[in-house]
Amino acid sequence: MSHGSRARDSHKLVLDAMVHRFPIEVLERITFDDELNAFRKTPNELRKIFQHKDADVVFVFQLRNPIHNGHALLMRDAREKLLQKYRGWTKEDDVPLAVRIRQHEAVIAEGVLDPSWTVLSIFPSPMLYAGPTEVQWHARARIAAGVHTYIVGRDPAGIQHPDTGDFLYEPTHGAKVLSMAPGLSQLHILPFRVAAYDKKAGKMAFFDPARKEDFEFISGTRMRQLARSGQTPPDGFMAPSAWKILSDYYKSLASE
Repeated sequence: MSHGSRARDSHKLVLDAMVHRFPIEVLERITFDDELNAFRKTPNELRKIFQHKDADVVFVFQLRNPIHNGHALLMRDAREKLLQKYRGWTKEDDVPLAVRIRQHEAVIAEGVLDPSWTVLSIFPSPMLYAGPTEVQWHARARIAAGVHTYIVGRDPAGIQHPDTGDFLYEPTHGAKVLSMAPGLSQLHILPFRVAAYDKKAGKMAFFDPARKEDFEFISGTRMRQLARSGQTPPDGFMAPSAWKILSDYYKSLASE
């Protein structure tokens, strides 16, 4: 995977291409000194969990951001689900892993996601922001854990240009690449349905173009801006206890 941006002082993205053509042996379990190792499940451990839950189908939904109710709507719509968090390197303005894990646990504790259907696990890979190329790795790696269906979002593993804000990758190309990628024929690719805040219903709902004026799109960037400024999102956007964890994190940054 090799890509980058010529923008001055831009994100480093990926600087070099790497190709591995030899067996890789792991001599011992990889751990981190962050008190989150219990969430780092191996593929075999995940398979055993799914078997214990007697799951006929396993869906995977990957996030590097806090969960809002639109994400939860998509996961409930997919029924059985595996929620995997990104552990590896991410952008500096992304919410830290430990905060995201606590936020996700709060979402589950409030019943927004059914704990009997949800497995919270860390995916120990760096986010390279390599777009459609990288998302093939995201999907392929889940097959080893017994996942049947991969929910692919808009602009997966993508990033915006640091100066213009434009997408570096066409937002729909990730899903298109997965639908034709070699070696993924046994994995069902489920396109990400667009969810937005329904102002009339007062909750997150699937976007209806016929009444687009009733919907408000709250991006991850705006969500972080609200938290930094001490504001609260509209009722029904996120579980209250989960929002408090996110808001408290940004308050702690302001006090430093």
